[in-house]
Amino acid sequence: MRTQGLHIQILAAPSILGLRTNGVQYLAAALLKAGLGRQLQPEHPVQHLATLNALYSDKRDPDTHCLNPVPLRDFSIELGKAVNLLLDKDRFPLVLGGDCSILLGIMSGLKARGKYGLIFIDAHADFYEPEKSVTGEVADMDLAIVTGRGPDILTNINNAKPYVQDDHVIHIGQRDWEETKKYGSQDIRETNIIRYDLENIDREGIEQVTAAAIADLDPGLDGYWMHFDTDVLADELNPAVEYHLPGGLDFEQSEYFISQLLRTGRIIGFDVTIFNPRFDTTGQIAQNISNTIVRAFRSS
Repeated sequence: MRTQGLHIQILAAPSILGLRTNGVQYLAAALLKAGLGRQLQPEHPVQHLATLNALYSDKRDPDTHCLNPVPLRDFSIELGKAVNLLLDKDRFPLVLGGDCSILLGIMSGLKARGKYGLIFIDAHADFYEPEKSVTGEVADMDLAIVTGRGPDILTNINNAKPYVQDDHVIHIGQRDWEETKKYGSQDIRETNIIRYDLENIDREGIEQVTAAAIADLDPGLDGYWMHFDTDVLADELNPAVEYHLPGGLDFEQSEYFISQLLRTGRIIGFDVTIFNPRFDTTGQIAQNISNTIVRAFRSS
């Protein structure tokens, strides 16, 4: 069916090449089991993209300082093709990860078809340089990579570097300032990336921040992709994530922001990342996340 004018097509892309193999690969299955697809009632069956997770290595590549750069590049190429195929069919891709490195495939694919922006909802800046990253996980440097910072094998897929310009990125919900300072991350405050961190949201309210973000949308772009990392949610509501930080959004704030951005008609696709079902023993967190996304789409 069309949900408020959207031909939603769910694409399961559970890659963990940018993180680790301890549970995030089950995100799609858990949210679908919780009723995400059934409640949205997409007219098209869920598509499943083959991963290269079997090639995962926990050894950092000596040239790039990243984990799994070659399989990650190869997977990203296929994911970009899959997203573009859905868009060519006038469908709204709802991509279920996986870790945040799925953005490399999504944004490099979009660069091949036009000029797009990115709404980046995440507790973390994800802006590390590979050599500064403690782990080498591309999931902690994905925003840096899609904006052109990092090794060419990941930043220049299909000669498309950068996949998105700094001033076409809107970052929502960051709360890892102290951690990024401690570990020497690049600082997104020194770029043209538009930012509304958790402090902004707590001080001004989600309604005002949402209105400001909508005003920031560039009418000259072909549209925006929306990235929803579930670690933006408060830990007490969603402890089923890999890295924990105090504070965070609640489900109602997340639903409001997503629904209002969808209402603009400028969002052309949406992804969900990082939720780890292994830390959700009752399935209630998956149910809450699924319900939040469904309500946001239905009220948009």
